[in-house]
Amino acid sequence: MSGRRTPAAALLAAAVLILGTACGSRLPERDFTERSPLPDASGSASAARGEPVKVGIIASATSPIGATAFTGPRDGARAYFAWLNDHGGIGGRPVEVVTCDDQGAGVGNSDCVRRLVGQEKVFALVATTSLDYAGARQVSDAGVPDIGGQPIGAAYDTYPHLYSIYGSLAPREGTPGWGGKLYGGTEVYRYFKEEQGARTAAVVSYNQASSASYARLVAAGLKAEGYRVVTEQVDFALPNFRAVAADLKARDVDLVFDAMDTNGNVRLCEAMESAGVRVTAKVTNVQNWSSQVRKEYAGVPDCRNTLWVTGSSRNYADADHPAVADFRRGMDRYAETDTRSQWQLEGWAAAMWFADAAASCGDALTRACVETFMNRSTPYDASGLLLPTRFESLPAPPRTRDACVSVARWQDAASSGKGGWTTQGDMNENCFTVPYLGYRP
Repeated sequence: MSGRRTPAAALLAAAVLILGTACGSRLPERDFTERSPLPDASGSASAARGEPVKVGIIASATSPIGATAFTGPRDGARAYFAWLNDHGGIGGRPVEVVTCDDQGAGVGNSDCVRRLVGQEKVFALVATTSLDYAGARQVSDAGVPDIGGQPIGAAYDTYPHLYSIYGSLAPREGTPGWGGKLYGGTEVYRYFKEEQGARTAAVVSYNQASSASYARLVAAGLKAEGYRVVTEQVDFALPNFRAVAADLKARDVDLVFDAMDTNGNVRLCEAMESAGVRVTAKVTNVQNWSSQVRKEYAGVPDCRNTLWVTGSSRNYADADHPAVADFRRGMDRYAETDTRSQWQLEGWAAAMWFADAAASCGDALTRACVETFMNRSTPYDASGLLLPTRFESLPAPPRTRDACVSVARWQDAASSGKGGWTTQGDMNENCFTVPYLGYRP
């Protein structure tokens, strides 16, 4: 699809992201053997001064769903490259970053691809975060590696040379997934069933095609895990969240999943709090995993403290982990925003992935060499920031998969009363063997 999307379609980008995180090869830590450390945090290395390695970052920095909705991965990647350049770069060569805002539109995305690939002659793209990745085929046809992008849509499970931050098992020969179907696991639902004792789950959506479609997929996954599922749908223009909240209370719901934007979630929280609805968890996704929660949910503290998030990367608030500590120091020094988020951490990890791939080539840096690193059988975990990840090309989707999940919950009491996301179990131990369910993007 090219051109500008309607807000109703755009708001579902966050929901689609959850599908993307479910599609990759997410492995337990026991299956991973190699780590790639960050540059020495002491600052003892000299700054890079050789011939630059030019990379491009495409982000929907302005889009129908907000000016900062898609900038986290870009900001994290830029901060990492600034850190890297101050610590010797890639074999002494600095990374030159060229950014492009596609404005959340297919036409704008294709323009960015033409500019970065055709005019700027970037060596690679890193941490792509596009609402409508219309230029994906152009990138692939040009043989430009796109590393660590956010899979908003099916492009990263369709084309060669594109490498999602979450990995992929699909053939990627020009058709999405296998025969046009993508697949995802049920590890999130299994976690809440086994670790939190949840048995009844609600899925709230808008009466809009993309929202309703995603809600059906969530409901199918929940049913596969044995949940009693309650489906709730509201009018996009005039949503009656009070009626939804009353029904959630009457049905004694444990979990709430949604296919809505942040505004819809806040309004649902307001209705739940007003009706006295208490749930084990109101589960949101990685795009909303940020320090903005206290501000966004300022008027609903009870509901705010039931927010949980799931993903495939280590909680950005885990400052005791060495790689997270490096990320936080790097963001504090190089980022232009005080907001911290999981998408920033994943952008940082994407840039690290590219840098490690390029460094593996020594003085013979080529795209083919970088892609050899990306396609190796050894999983990659960005020094522990990611669940171990790899790319395969399986002829058929597996029926089951071993999958792990990173889980955190918001608590106002965290960070000495400032509020923050607290990790719930180590992500490399929240692991399950789950069914692999198909769906059409």
